[in-house]
Amino acid sequence: MLARLTTPHDRLRELGITLPPAPPPAASYVQTRLVSIGDGRALLYIAGQISREGERVLSGSCPDEVSVEEASRRARQCALSLLSQIESAVGLDTVVEITQLIGLVLSADGFGDQPKVMNAASDLLVEVLGAAGKHTRVAVGTNALPFSATVEIAAVAVVRTG
Repeated sequence: MLARLTTPHDRLRELGITLPPAPPPAASYVQTRLVSIGDGRALLYIAGQISREGERVLSGSCPDEVSVEEASRRARQCALSLLSQIESAVGLDTVVEITQLIGLVLSADGFGDQPKVMNAASDLLVEVLGAAGKHTRVAVGTNALPFSATVEIAAVAVVRTG
């Protein structure tokens, strides 16, 4: 007997996750941009989502002010915001694949575990989207991010439009 295929919304419910509202842009840009690539598909570019809970920005550099574990939790929050942006723009059910994730971690000098921090975001996307959540990734340390956020993540997805 074949297992019943589940939707991203089913998986969110199974995980006990409620998506937060899609945050508005913080300046003169848009949160998402849809670019048609033909065959009823498009690239959805999602602007950088910073670590936040509600309106509060989660700030601090890793690992001197924020532990790797806490920075990972904040990366997961960024991934939830990415999913909210996708849901708001085109709906999670339209995702064919997450093509790329670009993660920036506010890092103390000498810190090199950015990939470990970003794993939490990558894991969440796969948990919610299944195979469509697997992606290429960039994980970079930086000495400054907007609002001193601990993590910022942007993404590109292929979505169905027709």
